[in-house]
Amino acid sequence: MGQDKLTVGLIYGGKSGEHEVSLQTAFAVMNAFNYDKYEVLPFYITKQGEWRVGSPLSAPYADAAKLRLEDGAGDTSTAIQKLFSKLASGQAEVDVAFPLLHGTYGEDGTIQGLFEMASLPYVGAGVLSSAAGMDKAVMKKLFGDAGLEQCKYCYFTGAQWERSSHTLIQGVEQRLGYPCFVKPANLGSSVGISKAANQEELLKAVDYALRYDTKVVVEEFVEAREIEVGVLGNEEAEASVPGEIVSSSEYYDYQAKYLDGKSQMVIPAAIDTEVADRVRDLAVKAFKAVEGSGLCRADFFLKADGSLLINEVNTMPGFTPFSMYPLLWRETGVSYETLLDRLIELAQERFDIRQNLDFNNGVN
Repeated sequence: MGQDKLTVGLIYGGKSGEHEVSLQTAFAVMNAFNYDKYEVLPFYITKQGEWRVGSPLSAPYADAAKLRLEDGAGDTSTAIQKLFSKLASGQAEVDVAFPLLHGTYGEDGTIQGLFEMASLPYVGAGVLSSAAGMDKAVMKKLFGDAGLEQCKYCYFTGAQWERSSHTLIQGVEQRLGYPCFVKPANLGSSVGISKAANQEELLKAVDYALRYDTKVVVEEFVEAREIEVGVLGNEEAEASVPGEIVSSSEYYDYQAKYLDGKSQMVIPAAIDTEVADRVRDLAVKAFKAVEGSGLCRADFFLKADGSLLINEVNTMPGFTPFSMYPLLWRETGVSYETLLDRLIELAQERFDIRQNLDFNNGVN
């Protein structure tokens, strides 16, 4: 740990389909840190799941290619020992973990569980919230339980699809109709999503989604504007000004989100003050519905009649230069650097509260 500085373990890359997005996020975050206050220890996870650790940084990398830590970086065992040193030696080499892993193995509660086991404070949602925020079917159940309005949907597993696809198709057609959206239940950044206008397209869309996950969610098509809100906090959470996505394609897919740069983010969204207040309240409600902590981005559909439907929450939204989350907070008056400070404070605050709980049920 750096003297008088907080050592932040920046963890990025990962085995998910969102590996490259994670690298973009890591580079942006690395460049936003105040190195007078923090020492950054980079941990890169390859697409194969191997870990690498770099030397402590007192300034960001000038070149994003260096994020892959190919020059003399420590191997998996060295990286694991450094990150989870408190378990091995009782001496922590990292003060706070900052996981910038999008998708499976990073945003789904798996690495959060490792941090919990290692008694390591970490930025963002806990195990339950991460898992629920990653699984769209579970997320929708929690929204329903919290009384949040949402579009009609159904879901099924690959095994159920193989066994009774005809019955499931009938259910989709009767309940949702066409067009509809087909999504892998456990993947972010709009990977694996298709729009189906008829039964033939539905069959192809389900097969495509099942390449990415064993469970599929199908949603009705909603004619609406896409409004997004940033949430920041733990028990006392606050919402940013709302923003709007005006997509370059028919829907906000991976291409529109990361590659073509043509989708517009309108911040603040051009909506009435009453609607803005309502969507901010609903964003905090959605955050609490999935038992969020630290941060999330809540995405809504705003229909022509003024009704708001929750679409999803993202418990580890991107921090790329194109990302909505930090831009929403900038417009709300919270700079990129201040946002990082606040997230690290929230991680430590949550850790301290949990450390004071008696997990032994009074048995010593």
